[in-house]
Amino acid sequence: MRAARWLALGGLLALAGPLDGRLVGPEEAGFGECDRFFYAGTPPAGLEAAAHLKIDDPTSTLGELTDEADAISSVNSLGSKQALSTDYVDPDYQRGQLYPFSLSSDFREATFALTNAVPMSPSFQERWYTNLRSLMERALTPQCGNGEDLYLIAGAVPSDRRLQDRVTIPAFVWLAACCAMPGGGWAMGFVQHTRDGDIIEDVMVKELEKLLPSNPQLFQDNCGETEQDTERMKKILEVVNQVQDEERTVLSKEDTRPLSSMTSEGSALLPPEAPEERRSFLGRLMGFITTPVIRLFQLLYYVAVGILKNIIYFLWFVTKQVINGIENCLYRLGSATISYFLAIGEELASIPWKVLKVMVKIIRAVLRILCCLLKAVCRILGIPVRVLVDVATFPMHTIGAVPIVCKDIAVGLGGTISLLFDTAFGTMGGVFQVIFSICKKIGYRVTFDNSGEL
Repeated sequence: MRAARWLALGGLLALAGPLDGRLVGPEEAGFGECDRFFYAGTPPAGLEAAAHLKIDDPTSTLGELTDEADAISSVNSLGSKQALSTDYVDPDYQRGQLYPFSLSSDFREATFALTNAVPMSPSFQERWYTNLRSLMERALTPQCGNGEDLYLIAGAVPSDRRLQDRVTIPAFVWLAACCAMPGGGWAMGFVQHTRDGDIIEDVMVKELEKLLPSNPQLFQDNCGETEQDTERMKKILEVVNQVQDEERTVLSKEDTRPLSSMTSEGSALLPPEAPEERRSFLGRLMGFITTPVIRLFQLLYYVAVGILKNIIYFLWFVTKQVINGIENCLYRLGSATISYFLAIGEELASIPWKVLKVMVKIIRAVLRILCCLLKAVCRILGIPVRVLVDVATFPMHTIGAVPIVCKDIAVGLGGTISLLFDTAFGTMGGVFQVIFSICKKIGYRVTFDNSGEL
């Protein structure tokens, strides 16, 4: 970390990578074939170009790579654009990996590169590794399909301090996680300042981007922001709270110093001894007598302070648990009260509708009864009405039938007269026919008799 606004980005080390590769030239955008290790194949956008430099010779090949110790004497300006192992000779700082190799299932040598490291104190490095391991094993990996669709970017933001006046000590380190699991994706960031006593913090990715120089966009489309699973994020936050409580417990234990350090610090508080030639026998005797007493009082003092601290921490822990219990009780009571009033409100709101439904049913029943009564009345009144109608229409039917009756009478009379005439004429005809037949027979006989006489 050289420039004041230099931003270190770690790769997606949890994913499997190729066994070999090539150096990316200065004219190539992004990370070449390694872009596929980023979410949606897109590296972070909006990084400050002037603060980032590509190291090594872009015209060289992987076969020309040599160890740092061998390259110091053969490569000109080595270390002008990157840190060297010789920069980490300060006992207060060591090379701390932004993404520890122990969290990766694929042990690549690139994990140990200085470009994946920043100066960290031993205590901070241990806390950072422990927190990342807890988050990865208990939250991030289980909530993302066992890590199959998990993308990680690690980095650091520099402070104003430098190690060996060369490598910038970070103000805080961060980790951004993006889960691209279909139907259950999420995105979340984590920040931990290097100050003593600071614990790891959870932030949204957008808030993390605002904390970084030049406000870059770490994941395209904020890792599918519109389709993220809030339930999985809640489960992750529960684990984060547990990790934070564990870190607070560790920090509280670190404040309790061992007895050896107490005695050494107590001896440093004693007044400086006089030179041997200026001491008297009495002074040495008094010093020999009083020193154990003073040490005993110092020991009692530090023990009392330690006990007092532990009592305070214990009371703080008990108070916190009581407060959490009260908060949980109040939350549950509030939730139950709200649910009760909501249920009452729903019932009260449904009363008018239910009353309206009952009234509609009553009206329908009354109308049905009225219809039945009207039908019965109509049926009862239908008989005399028909009779009256028949009586009222009888004269009209009678008058209308007179011409027909007269016609029938006339036809009957005509038929009778015609029948009489037919009978009379028939009878007369029959008589004449009988007479004629008789006469004809008589005349035939007369003629026959006369012919015999001749």
